[in-house]
Amino acid sequence: MAKRKVDHFTDLDVWRKSHELFLEVLKELDGLPRTWAASALTDQIVRSLGSVGANVAEGFNRSKAKFLNSLDIALGETNESENWLYKLRDLGFLPRERANAHVRQCIEVQKMLGALMRAIRTRPDQRPTNNQQPTTNN
Repeated sequence: MAKRKVDHFTDLDVWRKSHELFLEVLKELDGLPRTWAASALTDQIVRSLGSVGANVAEGFNRSKAKFLNSLDIALGETNESENWLYKLRDLGFLPRERANAHVRQCIEVQKMLGALMRAIRTRPDQRPTNNQQPTTNN
């Protein structure tokens, strides 16, 4: 794969993948019943899933240490989102196959974040390029 220059956080595959996941889940959550339980879970997953891409964006163009910290926070938010997806699935708010597909997407984002963090650690004064993180064939 040819290297692409990364000028903006939206050039990062991991940001695009997390953004896509957020939009997909948000659309599905809109159809949930208006119960206290559904609202509580919806609030939690919207916050955690939204924080993934937001933290990638926040750390971009900052110091290496600050970017790595933001990516680490994004990784934690992805783990949290995966947790909420299990709860939405197991309570029957999301169909099992859709929830499991979103869990797989979370795991893919987790791997991408880990790869990007490793790439940044090994390249002291360079911004990452997209070939430093796994790409998807979706």
